[in-house]
Amino acid sequence: MTKPNQFPEQSQELPGSEAQMNPQPEIVRESYKGSEKLVNKIALITGGDSGIGRSVAVHFAKEGADVAIVYKSETEDARYTQELVEKEGRTCLLLEGDVRSQKFCEQVVDRVARELGPINILVNNAAVQFPKDHISEIDQDQLAETFETNIYPYFYFAKYLENKLVKGDCIINSTSVTAYRGSSHLIDYSSTKGAITTFTRSLSKAWAEKGIRVNGVAPGPIWTPLIPATFDEVAQFGQDVPLGRAGQPSEVAPAYVFLASQDASYITGQIIHVNGGEVVGA
Repeated sequence: MTKPNQFPEQSQELPGSEAQMNPQPEIVRESYKGSEKLVNKIALITGGDSGIGRSVAVHFAKEGADVAIVYKSETEDARYTQELVEKEGRTCLLLEGDVRSQKFCEQVVDRVARELGPINILVNNAAVQFPKDHISEIDQDQLAETFETNIYPYFYFAKYLENKLVKGDCIINSTSVTAYRGSSHLIDYSSTKGAITTFTRSLSKAWAEKGIRVNGVAPGPIWTPLIPATFDEVAQFGQDVPLGRAGQPSEVAPAYVFLASQDASYITGQIIHVNGGEVVGA
């Protein structure tokens, strides 16, 4: 029997930033079967090279979507995601760059449209976090990088897609449980996630008349490369939630599939909480 914070052994070694993780993240359950929920859709996913973003890309591909993923510099990770998407018989376009650049975001939208077709689904997922025990340790540079990475691109992509998305298309934003219950050592990060939640609700109202849905997913403690990369001690990660363990990317991505599909046609301005049982305000 596995311990609460462990998962069954994976059948395949993962490359790149996930290779040294123990246990290695589960990208998609072997039992997951696509049912053409996103057939012939074009999805753009930021932070799609690993973790939740990679899992979303693979799940979308299993549902019939072609995918473009934006990543900053982790080319090995991005290529592996591409390989997994292509194994599902779908196209995966890799776009390397910094989402803090408004010009880059504009170029991404134009290139995806040119090479894959009009974007139907935008998943804003790229993020950074820098744990600090005291707010006095958060300097101006860190504050700027956190906000410019975690929330500014949401505005940029919405701006460049405003006249390109059509009725039935959607945006899905990655917020966090920290937006609802706070985090004493991630004050700037949780602040950006709170901004994302409010952005989601506001944009959903602005675009409702267009028939464009805007929703979000608020993951709790999910076992991704961001965790060991930013925390010194991870042995107890996720054990304080009711389910007693961290979640896997494979347990989060299906929420994105649901929100991207016609199954969620009457849902906008909402957040799905995938957090191991933490009860938070909606």
